[in-house]
Amino acid sequence: MKLPPPEYEGTVSVEAAIKQRRTVRAFDSRALNLNQLSQLLWAASGVTQDGGFKRAAPSAGALYPMDVYVVAGQTGVEQIEAGIYHYQVGGHLLSPVSQGDMRQSVARASLSQMWMAGSPIIIVISAEYGRVTVKYGKRGIRYAMIEAGHIGQNIFLQAQTLGLEAAIVGAYDDKKLIDVMNIPSAHEPLLLMPVGYKA
Repeated sequence: MKLPPPEYEGTVSVEAAIKQRRTVRAFDSRALNLNQLSQLLWAASGVTQDGGFKRAAPSAGALYPMDVYVVAGQTGVEQIEAGIYHYQVGGHLLSPVSQGDMRQSVARASLSQMWMAGSPIIIVISAEYGRVTVKYGKRGIRYAMIEAGHIGQNIFLQAQTLGLEAAIVGAYDDKKLIDVMNIPSAHEPLLLMPVGYKA
């Protein structure tokens, strides 16, 4: 599914978004619209260079070891069915991974933090370390984690500018989460970010 093009001018300053940002763990059930989802994914890892490949978050050696997934709930995003989707950076589109509302299963794999399942979407940031360790060796793992932090902050700040809130989760069973999401075992989850309207 091709996503709407992102906007490059907003109405909330970076300073205001930083000041307002808080981690929220209670969400309204209201659905996001497709433009909001598009903007969040672009801010996470979208291409920012006209005719090029440079992305929204810095990456060691421009190797981009990160993959971004969306766990969309039932009526989580307008015009999108419940399921798990892989964000395809090059075409700014979503590719389906599996069907059905998997938020409860993702929450259970996250040490049963069931509050997560109340958010319309959960953004999952994963790393394929081989893409960066091929150049930097073991140090590349650290670089991937740094990149995940940049992506997470971009999502937090973009959510604020869209009138949304976000949370961040690092506690989960890696294997269970990979199995539940049906993603490649090489895509190791680093951050989970429930996003939606504050309850």
